[in-house]
Amino acid sequence: MKPGIRTVTLLLATALALTGTGSASGAPADSGALDGLWRTDGYGTLVAIDHGGHRLRTYETTALGCLPGATDATGTGSGRFRQPGEPDLTVRPDGPGRARLAFDDDAGHRTLLRTRSAPKDCAGRPDHDPRHIFDVFWQTFAENYPFFAARKTDWTAVRDRFRPQVTAKTTEDQLFAILRQMIEPLRDGHTYLDAGPGRRFSGHRADTELPTPASIARIDRAVAESVGVPLRRWARGALSYADLPDGTGYLRITRFTGYADKGGFPADMAELDRALDEILTPARTSGPRALRGLILDLRFNGGGSDRLALRVAQRLTDRPYTAYAKRARNDPRDPRRFTIPEPIHVTPRPGPRFTGPLAVLTGRLTISAGETFTQALMSRAPAPVRIGENTQGLFSDILDRHLPNGWTFGLPNEEYLTPATHRTYDITGIPPHIAVPVFTDEEFAHHHDSALAQARKLLRSTP
Repeated sequence: MKPGIRTVTLLLATALALTGTGSASGAPADSGALDGLWRTDGYGTLVAIDHGGHRLRTYETTALGCLPGATDATGTGSGRFRQPGEPDLTVRPDGPGRARLAFDDDAGHRTLLRTRSAPKDCAGRPDHDPRHIFDVFWQTFAENYPFFAARKTDWTAVRDRFRPQVTAKTTEDQLFAILRQMIEPLRDGHTYLDAGPGRRFSGHRADTELPTPASIARIDRAVAESVGVPLRRWARGALSYADLPDGTGYLRITRFTGYADKGGFPADMAELDRALDEILTPARTSGPRALRGLILDLRFNGGGSDRLALRVAQRLTDRPYTAYAKRARNDPRDPRRFTIPEPIHVTPRPGPRFTGPLAVLTGRLTISAGETFTQALMSRAPAPVRIGENTQGLFSDILDRHLPNGWTFGLPNEEYLTPATHRTYDITGIPPHIAVPVFTDEEFAHHHDSALAQARKLLRSTP
């Protein structure tokens, strides 16, 4: 769930005493219809709602017990909940004993199942013994991480190796180093451990160097040189566009978050819509002066909100289609068991839309929502041509969790499946149709941009 305030005792006492069932799917959630305690299908989370639907809090569970979660939100009516600094969330009844929880900035929903029981220690004082902290960390991965087999990792062997190194006298520095050593070999960019200043770790693929201000500036200079004409920028620099002399358009998107200075997700969405309105004008999308093709550059896209990514896809089609299906691991004992896949759709937005030939540039720095966006475009008609390198291979939302001593960590627990074949591109990434180097030292040294050059050549030859 999302970061936030963590308090527990009174709410659990109230929630456990409440009962009731929801109404039909999609019906407004009012008064106390949602009050009580719910567990998510997957995600290892309890959701408690009380005070007539005016407060929602979450708790993180494993077989070892329960900890306060990050969400402490206030109801605003009709099943809407708000927490300062976070996207709003909505809970809707979905039949007897069921409800649907959705975050404004995320694709899909989480199924809630009514329950009357919770681990006894949800309201207790967390155990700060380093051995217990280790156990909670290991157990959370054991119950939620789907990719041990794909990453050739024996998680039980990891526990057997490192657990004897932890004692009641293990220092915080020592414990951080041990937990880091446990997950670093996964090479998974959606894993992290945050123990405060000076003790932070994020996983990453062995062949990927994490961007630095210097490397980002180098990429930006190379892109500007290759485009060759001035780029107009929006969304605090995250979107940039230029009309190219050959009649094609060039649209670069470097992230799907942080578009507005303030205002959170609604402001980001408004800024994205403003940018797309000014880029995809009637003149560029239809008539004699319409673009002959559009180059979409995602080679340096660090991700963000899937909802914002899908909102761009809605401006690139004139017919509805399924982008992908999303599912989460939901059996703590069996990593092969998942929730029922939920189809995520692309529906054309009103107004001008570009429906012509599309070339998508990708690379190993196309990450997370940059990849789900690439996947969402694969079922577009006409299908885009992908040029460059495989994307990073990180699709799942990050399941943010807490340790008993207050540290935070994260891991992926979902898969994004292709609509037709139900395959996932996790770990391998989405491959290009045309493989060329992306942002290599040789490309920089010779002032080459092979991916952009190939895209321009391809679109020029398109009838």
